[in-house]
Amino acid sequence: MDHEQLSELGQQLRVDAVRAADAAGSGHPTSSMSAADLMAVLLASHLQYSFDRPEHPGNDHLVFSKGHASPLLYALFKAAGAVPDDELLSFRKLGSRLEGHPTPRLPWVDVATGSLGQGLPVGVGLALAGKRLDRLPYRVWVLCGDSEMAEGSMWEAFEHAGHERLDNLTAVIDVNRLGQRGPTRHAWDLDAYARRIQAFGWHTVEIDGHDIAAIDEAYAEARATALRPTAVIARTMKGRGVTAVQDREGFHGKPLPDAAEAITELGGVRDLRVEVHAPPEVREPQRPITAPDLPRFDVGSKAATRTAYGQALAAIGTARADVVALDGEVGDSTRTEFFAKDHPDRYVECYIAEQQLVAAAVGMQARGWIPYAATFAAFLTRAHDFLRMAAVSRAHLVVVGSHAGVAIGEDGPSQMGLEDLALFRALHDSIVLYPCDANQTAALVAELADRPGVGYLRTTRGDTPVIYGPDEVFPVGGSKLLRTSDTDRVTLVAAGVTVHEALAAAGALAAEGIAARVIDLYSLKPVDTAALRTAAEVTGCLVTVEDHHPEGGLGDAVAEAFAGGRPAPRMTRLAVRTMPASAAPEEQLHAADIDADAIVAAARRLVEMAD
Repeated sequence: MDHEQLSELGQQLRVDAVRAADAAGSGHPTSSMSAADLMAVLLASHLQYSFDRPEHPGNDHLVFSKGHASPLLYALFKAAGAVPDDELLSFRKLGSRLEGHPTPRLPWVDVATGSLGQGLPVGVGLALAGKRLDRLPYRVWVLCGDSEMAEGSMWEAFEHAGHERLDNLTAVIDVNRLGQRGPTRHAWDLDAYARRIQAFGWHTVEIDGHDIAAIDEAYAEARATALRPTAVIARTMKGRGVTAVQDREGFHGKPLPDAAEAITELGGVRDLRVEVHAPPEVREPQRPITAPDLPRFDVGSKAATRTAYGQALAAIGTARADVVALDGEVGDSTRTEFFAKDHPDRYVECYIAEQQLVAAAVGMQARGWIPYAATFAAFLTRAHDFLRMAAVSRAHLVVVGSHAGVAIGEDGPSQMGLEDLALFRALHDSIVLYPCDANQTAALVAELADRPGVGYLRTTRGDTPVIYGPDEVFPVGGSKLLRTSDTDRVTLVAAGVTVHEALAAAGALAAEGIAARVIDLYSLKPVDTAALRTAAEVTGCLVTVEDHHPEGGLGDAVAEAFAGGRPAPRMTRLAVRTMPASAAPEEQLHAADIDADAIVAAARRLVEMAD
């Protein structure tokens, strides 16, 4: 297309964004209109993509970090011949693939966006995959809004991309001056953005975002720039081309007041079709998979589950060429360092940037890699929104939180993950596992590689007794009955470190003449409902004990097994209900009333009440 045709294409994209939002009665047409020229030039002149083969390994990747501009994205798909006009007008309607913000329900969308500040960090993950893992020539293009430039996650992404010299990544920043409620922080001061971005090692180009020739030249410059990512910083106008809304406050997130008049002013409905440049013919990298030779730990010995995680992950990395590991600069503590030593080409150091850690993993899994991302459980709370959006993306990744609970000891509450189980259990279709010994951990690390969705594995800092043999099987959604008799009067339900406290408590109770069964509820989501209901029917009394706050963890998982009108057993829930301080691990468990003594006392009271 020549520049005049590209200008016409930009107008078509504006018209279609207006039409889609008008048909829906909601949406963000003005935010779409500002970036229409930027995307018209990209689609027709620089993007290399096969809409017929979205799985093509040579395809470029286009991420709308400003996901609210979805009408523009869908207008692009229509211009490429991927979406028919009637589907465009189904925008935001029940059953439509064209949701209010993009999701991978559409095969041309890699990841869900719409929570601002996420598209560029995920784009960094895609670019890392292309540069270091796939070693393919595809480019990653990310459309960013100026409002989201206030998000800290954007600057984690800028720094990571600059450090990794990702010259296959281009950020297109739509500086339209207006946010939701008024002007953005830097308005049209393009140099303010450029100075900051350049400080992170990026090449920058400042342009008029409605000048077709300037846009074309900027993209060509980005493609020609080596060893640095490029940011195209474009001055645009929100609502461009329609007098009633152009560069005016008060029209964010609303259909235009008079769509018909706006369409007329924009030159009317068009039906231009773009022949998008085909991607280069390349081969998908081979990623052979064999059965892993997992580490084996002797029953009766002691080992930290974090150590078992690291050793198992390294073994899985040897057996599976599709596994990649990421860490937040605590690999010597999480034990991801074992993988890094054995497979440095598939290890990514994300430093102390937990949002970027999860975002990079999400980007990599969009290219078919299986990422294991690890840091302290406490610090994963910083990445909660990225994890939430990973679930919306139907992403497959494994997250590992180490140093969980008060059992870490002297480091104190700032380092204790006491909310992580609730966080991950609340994610859609997630899997949450909390092993108590080394062999169980190794088996579950391997199990998560083939389970879809967001998987979470909680590991422990200190050494714990090995109670399972290395050939034991631990299905997701299962549990283990560790102690039982024909005269059980109470059930102790535990996971992780509290399993060992529960076993000690059961021994003490037996000495008092109270038989207690012990369930290792290592799978907290999905939970073994059948085992819990059977235990309740037999004993009538349940004590749950967890190294976690009472909200959202093991106790809630157990209670939910009796929802829906089923008779609930007598239940006591032991959890960390006070603010911990510094102390030795065993002192921490005692102070929190989650050690064997507390379990014995709680079980004794329940049995007395039942008598």
